[in-house]
Amino acid sequence: MRHIIAVFILCIMMSGGISEKIVFANPQPVIVIHIKGEIDGGQAALVKRAMVDAESKQAKAILVEMDTFGGLVDSAVQIRDMISQTPIETICYIKNRAWSAGALIAIAHQHIAIAPGGSIGAAEPIPTTEKTIAAVKAEFSATANQKGRNVKVAEAMVDKTLGFPGYAQPGQILALADYQAIQVGYADLSAADRSDVLKYYGLADYEILDYQLGTQEKLAGWLTDSTVKSLLLSVIFLAIFAEIKTAGMGVAAVIGLFAALLFFGSQWLTGVAGWLELMLFISGIFLILVELYVPGFGFWGISGIGCIALSLFLTLGGNMAAVTMLSFSLVIAIIAFLAILKFLPSSRLWTKIILNEVETVQAGFTSSHDYSSYLDREGIVVSLLRPAGVIEIDGVHLDVVSEGQYIEPGMKVKVVSVNGSRILVRRV
Repeated sequence: MRHIIAVFILCIMMSGGISEKIVFANPQPVIVIHIKGEIDGGQAALVKRAMVDAESKQAKAILVEMDTFGGLVDSAVQIRDMISQTPIETICYIKNRAWSAGALIAIAHQHIAIAPGGSIGAAEPIPTTEKTIAAVKAEFSATANQKGRNVKVAEAMVDKTLGFPGYAQPGQILALADYQAIQVGYADLSAADRSDVLKYYGLADYEILDYQLGTQEKLAGWLTDSTVKSLLLSVIFLAIFAEIKTAGMGVAAVIGLFAALLFFGSQWLTGVAGWLELMLFISGIFLILVELYVPGFGFWGISGIGCIALSLFLTLGGNMAAVTMLSFSLVIAIIAFLAILKFLPSSRLWTKIILNEVETVQAGFTSSHDYSSYLDREGIVVSLLRPAGVIEIDGVHLDVVSEGQYIEPGMKVKVVSVNGSRILVRRV
């Protein structure tokens, strides 16, 4: 019985030692990023978060599971850059499709696996202008060349005038099915699920860490929508106009700062905005405050607006698209500001927050005492008039001014003029 117990304990120790060796044999995790649906700023924020964790955890590999019809080119380029620049091994697993912007992200990986029935390509940009086609085609071509893939295939995915022999005629945009992608070297294998992909690349025994869209990334995706960004910019400009008009920190300033927080926060999450852009914006706000409280003949205010405009321009990409969005938002802000100046004073909202009653003389209000009853009356000087001083009329002390000369106390004077609270006297 003792022998049986000893053998049993020995087996437990051995199994514990073996499992311990397995755990520590592959301590590096495999980061799995799920990109599903439209490519936008939220997806870029997700990839950025996963990339930061992958580097801090010294991940063995990054596996991107993709199923997308495409999306925003600028967000796809951001993701492409992050994937291309990481020193960690990258694998893209196309579960169903990687079209348009998704195709650019896929070919940025070192390895590509595709599910049976999956497809990649169909990346013709919208709007389909010569300029946009040339720009996107260059991105695809450079990415394919960097990863050692056939450049002609990547270009045919964007420019339908090229075609690719055996797969797409000139005039047809190139999209590859799973087996075709393998034939042209745009996929290493066809895999039914993730486990097959991990096994093929020797990653089956590694810890898996999944990264999916969270609330933070979803909010970033919504805030990076072009319409929302333009609206936030208009609110920022409108707040600046309002504060300059009112020369103070009021409700408009709070609303503007909140809009700026949303704008820069979303761009920070997606990796677009850095410290330079943020510091320029803060400097611009500071300079505008200096203009409000320190006379500078407009120098501080103009410098502040310039810093803010430059920070927004750089955050939006520093290109013509950024100029277009800034110009459009500025025009909207100017129209809204002029409309507020014209219609707000007569609106119901304005009458509720602004006091409309006027304290008039007809209503019995006066700004000072009425001294007109003392006109042509005489009094005695109480204190030296030089020329201002005090006199007494019927026991009432009055602050008066002489016509210019000094008048000694005890002298008799006469009130010759009353203008509001100013009483003019002359020596009798």
